[in-house]
Amino acid sequence: MKWIEWAIVGVLLFVPFATINQIETKTLRHIQLTELRYDAALDAAVDDAASMLVLNANQRQEAEYASAKRVALNKEEALEVFFRTLNAGFGVAGDPVAQGVLHRYVPVIVIVGYDGFYVYAEDEWTGADGKTVLKSVWGMKKPYAYTDSAGNSLSFTLDQEVLAYDASSRSWYEGLRQDIGHQTSIPLLQDAALFEQVRRSTIVQAIQDELAYRINRYNETVFKSGFSYSFTLPLISDEEWNNTVDDVGMLAFLQGIPMGAKVYNSYALGGSRVMKRADIIGAKKGNMKVYYRSSCRYSYPIEETFSSEKAAAEKGYMPLVCPLSLAHR
Repeated sequence: MKWIEWAIVGVLLFVPFATINQIETKTLRHIQLTELRYDAALDAAVDDAASMLVLNANQRQEAEYASAKRVALNKEEALEVFFRTLNAGFGVAGDPVAQGVLHRYVPVIVIVGYDGFYVYAEDEWTGADGKTVLKSVWGMKKPYAYTDSAGNSLSFTLDQEVLAYDASSRSWYEGLRQDIGHQTSIPLLQDAALFEQVRRSTIVQAIQDELAYRINRYNETVFKSGFSYSFTLPLISDEEWNNTVDDVGMLAFLQGIPMGAKVYNSYALGGSRVMKRADIIGAKKGNMKVYYRSSCRYSYPIEETFSSEKAAAEKGYMPLVCPLSLAHR
């Protein structure tokens, strides 16, 4: 066979593979662009909803609380804004039928509150007429509850305030950890670093457990409706989970939307940004008591936290200047 014939054979063999590869590349690019568009729509919906959570909160009620994070939550308004923004992002703002389909891909929404969280998910009950009602509703507030091996119970918040039951004295205590710690025999209240670690892990675990339960129930419901997709709790990084315990906010999931050969499965977390300023940390630097803002990443042993520099100074702590490199690294 002459070389030109070999060349023709080579071209005939190459062209189909090149065409298939080009089609696959275009398809992959389309899926990536679609995924980015869905991400943007979900992020915008959660951010708008989280901002609405405290937008119209009763200012008089807020003033009664010591913490800036303890605010009235506008759950219904936030939920309405979430779906409104999500519908607009997916281009179905004027199509009720398409909206209904889109909303079926939202298995659960969580609102993280100051002393507990709320879950919006499908629930089933029997109506006054005896018929079964299946509808997405808000559940009761679930506290960030913890019990140690000695039977002591604590209900955490998004900061240092805690409601504690001392099993040995059968007494209840409520206030900042550093204020009530010396009044009780609860070991966790005596250790600032351990308290913070347990507080964060308790809040995260409580939300994770409830999400797993709700998503499993949702799978049972949609399976009866003919859905073939199994909803699952996505892999969320420790950093993202830690963000849930820093501020009042919303966590929403969007799963199962077909995108060619794959399906869209993601989540978004939005904080309401009610924190006005960083906490003041009281710590030990050698034998000296110092204080600094929490944005300053020192590693000195933490003794207690304060809402203001004045409060820290009154307890005998000296100000510690935060180098720019520590604040932003």
